[in-house]
Amino acid sequence: MDATAPDTSLAATAPANEPRVGVVKALFVRLYAKPGKGDEVDTFLRDALEAVMQEHDTTTWYAVRFGQEDFAIFDTFPGNAGRLAHLAGKVGCTLVARTPELRTPELFEGLPKIEHAQVLAYKLPDDSGQVSE
Repeated sequence: MDATAPDTSLAATAPANEPRVGVVKALFVRLYAKPGKGDEVDTFLRDALEAVMQEHDTTTWYAVRFGQEDFAIFDTFPGNAGRLAHLAGKVGCTLVARTPELRTPELFEGLPKIEHAQVLAYKLPDDSGQVSE
């Protein structure tokens, strides 16, 4: 291996005396706003950041907008327990409560599509690596 090339193995950035956590699990949630409700969904997602900041095991969280009524959330976790805690947390519960089948006035067209994912590799400001789990 070239001495100047970065080591991206799981042990690369963990101090020798501390266990490495990294990120191994993820969620991708696709959301579609009801016609005319895009700005309300935008506000809902922006306001959700405050609650997510209180979740210790949510390593990264992104709310994104693809178009007028097309949104998604992508987040990562050090393990499945953190992912499940996030789903049961304030944002997850509120998201489900804002769907048409469960509450009026609704914001979303249908139920959110929640996909569980395994992280293969990641780059964070102070950490990076490949995941073999």
